[in-house]
Amino acid sequence: MIDKRNETDKLVAANRILAREDVVDAFGHVSLRHPDNPHRYVMSRSRSPELVEFDDLMEFELDGEAVDLQGRTPYGERMIHGALFEARQEITAVIHNHSYDVLPFGITDTPMRPVIHVASVIGKKLPVWDIADKFGDTDLLVRTMEQGRDLAGTMQANSCMLMRGHGAVVAGRTLEEAVITAIYLQVNAKILAAALHHGTPKALSDGEIEHSQETQFSPLALDRAWEYFCVRAGMEPV
Repeated sequence: MIDKRNETDKLVAANRILAREDVVDAFGHVSLRHPDNPHRYVMSRSRSPELVEFDDLMEFELDGEAVDLQGRTPYGERMIHGALFEARQEITAVIHNHSYDVLPFGITDTPMRPVIHVASVIGKKLPVWDIADKFGDTDLLVRTMEQGRDLAGTMQANSCMLMRGHGAVVAGRTLEEAVITAIYLQVNAKILAAALHHGTPKALSDGEIEHSQETQFSPLALDRAWEYFCVRAGMEPV
């Protein structure tokens, strides 16, 4: 296991935060690129995020092989994480969730665009990946590296991607950025859905997204948000 306990404490906090904010429920997971070995990542054993503790954390090669299984059961969809870490050297955290508020935008032709400044972190474009396009009828779970790499190819350099009939994937340069992005992706989905009942929503312009994202990911905003969400989840800010 990695020596930098502070980083893995953050990973436990990330699990608890996402559960507290209802981004994940019994299902969903979050990973962290190994801070000392970029060809490995760390995530919990197969357990509901709200229950994750430090001793649940496991280390994986990018292809999903556990470094030391110890009889534990890993998440079946860890290939999402490995494929994204493999494809994108700039990211250090990946989240997969089944947010109920986000799901409708992956099964309709209504595009997801940021409509409020705090949701600028979701980016300008949110592609939708459909596993059936290449793999036909499945249970929609990403169980192989071939599927994970296809997913990564659709996501490209975007921070968020929707998965048709399944959920969403979020990638971040830091764990804090990924968690905040996943939370505000869900918030944006709620507000956008409500706005659609009143008329045609006006999305943020590309320039507004860039300026607002710079603010939201600055220490001024990001540190404040991380502390707030840690406390809401009953965790000491780390």
